[in-house]
Amino acid sequence: MEHLRVPGPTPCPTDVLQSMTKQMINHRGPEFGQILNGITAKLKQSFQTKNDLFLLTGSGTGGLEAAIVNTLSPGDKVLSASIGVFGERFATIAEKFGAEVVPLRSEWGTAADVDAVRQALKTEPKIKAVLTTHNETSTGVTNDLEAISSAVKEFDKLLLVDAISSLGSINLPVDDWNVDIAITGSQKGWMVPPGLAMVSVSQEAWQAHANATMPRFYWDFGKAKSYLEKGETPWTPAISVVFALSVALDMILKEGLANVFARHARVAQAARDGIKSLGLSLFAEESHASNTVTAIAASDGLDTKKMLKILREEHQVILAGGQQKLDGKIFRIGHLGWVTEDDIEIVISALKKVLPQAGFRAR
Repeated sequence: MEHLRVPGPTPCPTDVLQSMTKQMINHRGPEFGQILNGITAKLKQSFQTKNDLFLLTGSGTGGLEAAIVNTLSPGDKVLSASIGVFGERFATIAEKFGAEVVPLRSEWGTAADVDAVRQALKTEPKIKAVLTTHNETSTGVTNDLEAISSAVKEFDKLLLVDAISSLGSINLPVDDWNVDIAITGSQKGWMVPPGLAMVSVSQEAWQAHANATMPRFYWDFGKAKSYLEKGETPWTPAISVVFALSVALDMILKEGLANVFARHARVAQAARDGIKSLGLSLFAEESHASNTVTAIAASDGLDTKKMLKILREEHQVILAGGQQKLDGKIFRIGHLGWVTEDDIEIVISALKKVLPQAGFRAR
């Protein structure tokens, strides 16, 4: 049996996969409308929001692009509070559509400095929106989003949040934390195959939408809203993935959000404790360590690429390497969605056998 422990796509429960074997239905018919309306209501519970919420067919990155083009105009100034690869991606999308990005980069492995966010907004009063990542999978860091939001709202700015690998796994009360747009993706903590992005849109974001002039067609929230009122999506949805999401949301809500968050916290602690027991070091500051992905620093002769290859070929354990400038310098264990402490025990046990074969010599 293969043990897939990357930050996404994540393993899916049997009932979720089985639901995808159902025959196609008319995506303009009443049966689909009933499913879509049910999913939307369940997602609002999971997002802890009363805001509008839309199901988009695409990846999480599509959701990031949608957030940008629906709220901004070319020339708008935005603050990018980036802590890793995906924070940089969010900023790059904004730049591609003509926004003027003010970068606020934190050292990878650390969280965003809330005081620095506040100071940047004070220094640049024309900033319209703040882009940030709640949970940065490239570094295994979770930002203090509540504190960031408090700083952003002191200056009455829009807050656009990449919550792709946090929503559904880590507590993010969208309304309480005044998140204007929150984006997530089906292949992360939702226990569903890739193919859907889910976004919530606040009233302040709608006000920005009314004046935004960046080009948009497929990702237009206005179209999404008008079609949802009819129980439809503007464009052909990934129907099989929609079936899967409906089943997965029932499982999540049956377990209870508080219990889901607590389970992820326990599993993450098991991963961190297990890694340290092997003599390895966490890459992320432990005070901001993620409950959905653990990043581990390569040290003491460890060849991460050799290690990942042996794990995959001899133990059927699939972990992730580092991205961009962290390639070869870290490896990552994903533990979000359908995961328990037993799954982590399998990973740690395999690592214990493989580390010496990959050059690691514990001090």
